[in-house]
Amino acid sequence: MRAVVTGQIGMDKKDYLEQVVDYAGQQGETVAQFNVGDMMYAEARDVHHGRILDLPWSRLESLRRAAFKDIITGAREAPHSIVNTHATFRWRHGLFSAFDFDQMEALDPDLLICLVDNIEVVHHRLHRDHDIDATLKDCMVWREEEILATEMLAQALHKPFYIVSRGRHEASYKTMFRLLCRPDARRVYPSFPMSHVVDMPDVLAEIDHFRAELAKHFITFDPGDVDEKLLLERAIVAAKEGQDSLMVEPHMFASAERIKVRVREVLDIAGDIDGQIYMRDFKLIDQSDMICSFVPELPGGVPGLSSGVERELQHAFEHTKEVYVVWMPAKSPSPFITETATKVFTSVNEALAHFENTGMFAETNLFGA
Repeated sequence: MRAVVTGQIGMDKKDYLEQVVDYAGQQGETVAQFNVGDMMYAEARDVHHGRILDLPWSRLESLRRAAFKDIITGAREAPHSIVNTHATFRWRHGLFSAFDFDQMEALDPDLLICLVDNIEVVHHRLHRDHDIDATLKDCMVWREEEILATEMLAQALHKPFYIVSRGRHEASYKTMFRLLCRPDARRVYPSFPMSHVVDMPDVLAEIDHFRAELAKHFITFDPGDVDEKLLLERAIVAAKEGQDSLMVEPHMFASAERIKVRVREVLDIAGDIDGQIYMRDFKLIDQSDMICSFVPELPGGVPGLSSGVERELQHAFEHTKEVYVVWMPAKSPSPFITETATKVFTSVNEALAHFENTGMFAETNLFGA
């Protein structure tokens, strides 16, 4: 399998994909990684690191084509391969395409993946590694451009397209590995309440257990891996308290240092955060085979059924996905749940037993730990 993996500048895809390759090796798979940027620098030894985008367009295009020529040959010789590149890049002089369609046709990838991450982490890496002045708003726009350009390229090549989040845990790079090396595994969208249970540790523990169990057995596209809504809510509170900035804890794939984020910049992207969550989560459902929703019981016996979860279930049903619901409350679910669900379970273990008995689980020795 050959995968083209794109992502905006600031994603630090190289280090992340190296973890995917290392994990694949642990599972007995050989995955070749081709980093287009590194190969372009190898062709242009006179160019200082970090300055390649300042080259004249004609030379930049020539370097890219030379790198891709080698990649096309090398990728065909490898059992599995990942081409680490961009679909677009936005630099000081505007927005540019980062690929040549004829070479993408020659490469003939089996799938295209756009990698995304929390925008404050992307913004931090961008300014850490490059001499550029970009706002959080700029980074949000670039992410949309990268997703759209990658999806359009996939459509032109008639290949599958996926959005994958770097995430806050190792299940993220396992998802990337499974898409490449275990493509027949079922793809699942885990659905669960998020923002309104953030101050309920017991409920959060139940949700995390649900997410982890699904990630053991399926390719999961977890909406909680990018959680900018929480960043926005923190910024709103900070603004009311008169604070100018926030300190954010990065996830395990980011820098160990805490990130300072300006409150005003976060508030300026409030509409972008909501709009991209809406767009991205529906796309994650569309690229899945099924949705599995966890509805916890909140204090007072109230079902933890958020408007987002309800909308996700309806979207999945209307797009003919299999719809499974783990309903934990003692109160019975409404017909709007039961009439659109393929099956309703009363516990995570009951759901897992059903999935196993119906042959949905991948073989453990093939899927990896």
